[in-house]
Amino acid sequence: MSEIMPDDMIVCRCEEITVGEIKQSIREGAKDITGVKRRVRAGMGLCQGRTCEKLVQQILCSELNICPEQTGRSTARPPVRPVTFGELAEGGVV
Repeated sequence: MSEIMPDDMIVCRCEEITVGEIKQSIREGAKDITGVKRRVRAGMGLCQGRTCEKLVQQILCSELNICPEQTGRSTARPPVRPVTFGELAEGGVV
């Protein structure tokens, strides 16, 4: 699948990460979604990977010849949605 995606195609819109950058992170040792995330920040933007995780998974599967279950899942980190400093100061955000 990743061989038909051009290297300059944006995968993670939040962080503007391309297919080529993800492939490079795999060549540098990323073996799962978390490894890609740590190397290039794919999935660390406002959407927390909800938009790009499936594409990152497809690229990993194609490049490493593994099944989707072997790519793991990204771990969402709070806050899972943007919050203002005012909301934090008021203590109304859990």
